[in-house]
Amino acid sequence: MSGLIRQVQAEGGFATVLARGERDAGTLMLILTNRGSLSIAYEIAPQPDGTRGWSQAKAETADDPAAFGEYLNRRRHQDPDLWIVELDVENPERFIAGPIES
Repeated sequence: MSGLIRQVQAEGGFATVLARGERDAGTLMLILTNRGSLSIAYEIAPQPDGTRGWSQAKAETADDPAAFGEYLNRRRHQDPDLWIVELDVENPERFIAGPIES
């Protein structure tokens, strides 16, 4: 996690851990924001072919930004092992390895 945060910061962005999960078995959720714009949450999830890949979990909307925070709180309560990491940097999708399912 610290390597990803350092990489984002080296690119002039901001990165922080919003929630710490289980060190070895926790699921990872990334909150991607392009220089302060609306955020999108991506989570590693099982794919139909049995592999694990990134899936868009929730997008923040301008008309109801509170719903995004409520979603993150709900996910955190559902899965106490969940890591939530926020990346606020230009073109943040480049920090996700592999294809993204929407």
